[in-house]
Amino acid sequence: MDLKATLSQVVNHYASARPATAPQPGTTGGVLGDLAKDFAATLSRSEQTAMATMTGGSDPHALVQALTQTELAVETAVTVRNKVVEAYQEILRMPV
Repeated sequence: MDLKATLSQVVNHYASARPATAPQPGTTGGVLGDLAKDFAATLSRSEQTAMATMTGGSDPHALVQALTQTELAVETAVTVRNKVVEAYQEILRMPV
C-alpha cells in the first residue's frame, strides 16, 4: 500500500470539497446584522420620541406608538436569541 499516494488522494479530495463548505457572502450573518441595526434604530427613535414628549415637543399618542414598537422589537430580539440558544443546545447534544 502506497501511503504517499493515498495521502495525496485524501488531500486532493479535501481540497476539491473545501470550496463547497466555504461561507457564502451575504448570507445569514448579513441578515442578522441588518436586524440588529434595525433594532438599534427602533430603540433610538423611541428614545428620541420619549424625550420629545417629556419636553412637550411631541404628543402622547406618538409616545405610545414608539413604546409599542420598542416592546415589539425587544420581544422579537428575545425570541431570536432564544431560538439561537436552543439551536446551539441542540448542536451540543449531537453525538460526535
